[in-house]
Amino acid sequence: MKNLWNSFIVAFSMYSKIPMPRADWTRENMKYSMCFFPWVGLAIGALEFGWFHLAVWLGFGTIFRTAVLVLIPVLVTGGIHLDGLLDTADAMSSWREKERRLEILKDSHAGAFAVIIGLCYFVICFGAASEVTRETLPVLCLAFGISRTFSALSVENFPNANPKGTAAVFGNNSLKNIVNVTMAVYLLLFLAAGVLLNPFLGILLMTAAAFVFVYHYHMALKYFGGITGDLAGFFVSLCELVMLLTIIIGNRIAGMIG
Repeated sequence: MKNLWNSFIVAFSMYSKIPMPRADWTRENMKYSMCFFPWVGLAIGALEFGWFHLAVWLGFGTIFRTAVLVLIPVLVTGGIHLDGLLDTADAMSSWREKERRLEILKDSHAGAFAVIIGLCYFVICFGAASEVTRETLPVLCLAFGISRTFSALSVENFPNANPKGTAAVFGNNSLKNIVNVTMAVYLLLFLAAGVLLNPFLGILLMTAAAFVFVYHYHMALKYFGGITGDLAGFFVSLCELVMLLTIIIGNRIAGMIG
């Protein structure tokens, strides 16, 4: 039981800014940590749900409500996944050989392409989030857990491009079979919850995430030779944006057909 608690602390300490007690990053304390990674997404989803309804109750306008919705994931995570998105944007935009791309991923400086992609990312997120309604909000809240569930599967099962990187540390120190089974259970639960909330959007949400996961696998292997912590962050950011767009577009299409 102590190992589970310490693994929970390690997961939240690494992937969120939520205050946690101290726990040493030993192999024993990390072996279940990826099992709790999606829980960070559940915390974000709960905050998104609470903020939306609080903003409506207080009578805030759409712009302020949307701005906070977009910023909640960044504030909770400290931007760790967004950092991966920006680093990957710089690496991919360089059109250099694999080894050079990996070097760019590790460079702490932000290039022009990172800035451009970052601005575009927030603009499209803001526009899409402004279309979220009371009906689509509960399904959207599941997206943050789904993206992290797939990300955990990539960390556990994709080849490592950097054997000494963050992704390798978490993947190598975890109990792979237990994490994989746990993630499979999570995905089934998320799918069931999505279908119960809205059958059409629930299935659409999981399908979109699965397509991004397949793209992530091929992109990581083709251009980098495997997964890294930055690429895992890139996946979480991209997957959440695609799921958000899928929900609002799918809901609009369903409304037109209905």
